[in-house]
Amino acid sequence: MFIEVKDAVKEYGEGESLIKAMDKVNFSGQKGEITVILGPSGSGKSTLLNMLGGIDRLDSGEIRIGDTLLSGLKKNELTDYRRNHVGFVFQSYNLIPDLTVRENVEVVADISKQPLDIDELIEMLDLTKHSHKFPKELSGGQQQRCAIARALVKNPDILLCDELTGALDSKSSRDVLRMLSKINKEYKTTIIIITHNEAISAMADRIVRIHDGRIVCNDINTAKLDVDKLEI
Repeated sequence: MFIEVKDAVKEYGEGESLIKAMDKVNFSGQKGEITVILGPSGSGKSTLLNMLGGIDRLDSGEIRIGDTLLSGLKKNELTDYRRNHVGFVFQSYNLIPDLTVRENVEVVADISKQPLDIDELIEMLDLTKHSHKFPKELSGGQQQRCAIARALVKNPDILLCDELTGALDSKSSRDVLRMLSKINKEYKTTIIIITHNEAISAMADRIVRIHDGRIVCNDINTAKLDVDKLEI
């Protein structure tokens, strides 16, 4: 397995205010899969994503991505892990407003060990004619595609997507998901998407459900659908 989470625990607060965001979570996934993680607000989806991305630390248990045991890394080693191996895409885009589309992507490429070709990536994400525009000149879907390009240019082993279609209309959502599917096929990137949208799970290789900090389902999707057939 490429992703292995074993007996992972993360708690916040104490006493009567104690919240178990992850309660002995066990989860695994193969390299190159698209995994969709579903669950209601407060179920632990974002906490799990943050742990996989090395943003936060477990209280107990372990997480392994490839050959890297995250739970054994020091602070500076976690920083290197995030820089070299992980791409993040968030609902809020987080683009630098004073930089163009191309410059937003270049900023990450310049600090990456083996970046992808910027022009090729921008073309794949249908942003070539928008490459010299600033974020405020783009639609929501175009900004999200720029955020994906920025996350991908470092050539990450794993791409983590947090509610990336939550602020988009159905057409833009479909466009973004279509691009993710294309990226997965082209670069064999392992992609994890957390979402409230049940329809998105139909495009996944693996469907994971989390409730009250526990994994209640981790199944291979035997009826995977093309993005154009999703009922978004």
